[in-house]
Parts: sequence; C-alpha cells; structure tokens
Amino acid sequence: MATVNAYLTFNGNCKEAFDFYKSVFGGDFPFVGKFGDMPPTEGKTMPEEDKDKIMHISLPISKETTLMGSDTGGEWAAHFNAGNNISLSINTESKEEAERLFNGLSAGGHVTMPLADTFWGAYFGMWTDKFGINWMVNYDDPAKVQPH
Repeated sequence: MATVNAYLTFNGNCKEAFDFYKSVFGGDFPFVGKFGDMPPTEGKTMPEEDKDKIMHISLPISKETTLMGSDTGGEWAAHFNAGNNISLSINTESKEEAERLFNGLSAGGHVTMPLADTFWGAYFGMWTDKFGINWMVNYDDPAKVQPH
C-alpha cells in the first residue's frame, strides 16, 4: 500500500525551515542532500549559487508520516510561488504500483518529470493533476537504493 506525505518547496531557505520544524517536532534528519552533491548531467553544470541549496531533506514526524522538502533553483525557480510550493509525495511498494498511480493521477494533467530511474536509486516522476495539485511518486528499489 502506498503512503502519502507532504513535500514542501522553498526558495533558498529550506534548511532554515526544516531546522525550525525539527525544533518543534523533534527527531533527526535521516538524509540531507544538496544540489552540489548531484552527479553532473550531460551538457548542464550546476550554477555556483545553487550548489549549497537543499536537493532533498526529510524529517520523520511519526511512523506513518515524513515531512520532506527541497529548495528550488535554476529553471524551476521561475515557477516558484507561495501557494504552489507543496506537493503530495507517494511512496510505493513496487514499480508497477508507481506506474499505475502515475498514469492514473496524471491523466488530463501536466507531467513535469516523466517516470524514470534516478541517480539516487529510485523510480521517480512528477506531475500536476488536472485539478492543479502537484504530485510526485517514488519507488525505492531495494536493489538500487544508495545507502545514506
């Protein structure tokens, strides 16, 4: 069964916000990745001003709920607006479940990142549904997931 969590996007102050949330909820960050940690992409270089921004951070709130987030940068920054900076993140138990949910929920909407294998070992995609809600789906293949 899939789980759904809130994924928050910030305009450069993600770590500050998550430090605040941590001060309220408690707990620890199991993973903090910066854009500068990403492997180079063909023909693209990471702008120096984006390298220290948060690519992904997570803060478990309970056994069932994790607050996740990232900063925006580069081509994505132009689309940042307070109010559209939250997505629902679905974590699935199989690649097939990820495909079923991605295909069903993106029907009539706009795919912003097609489902694909990622450098961090997940099968991942993003879209905005036909009602304007931002979604992402992630399947962590146990055979491919990178240790943190």
